[in-house]
Amino acid sequence: MNRERIAQVLKAPHVSEKSARLSEISNQYVFEVTQDATKADVKSAVESLFNVTVEAVNVMNVKGKNKTFRNRSGRRGDWRKA
Repeated sequence: MNRERIAQVLKAPHVSEKSARLSEISNQYVFEVTQDATKADVKSAVESLFNVTVEAVNVMNVKGKNKTFRNRSGRRGDWRKA
């Protein structure tokens, strides 16, 4: 996997109460990744960036929510987390 693809696969760490609890208790970390990223892509990106060995990768698609702001309805974008 080339350096450009590695930089594109991981967008940002996902910070929430659940992800903080996972990192403390079971040594798991949550990232926002690109929509077309596979488990193998995520594994190789994390291993090369952080110099660790990854045991397993779980990936899920998160649907965007419908929101209203000043009587204008809209939709947040769909995203993928790993």
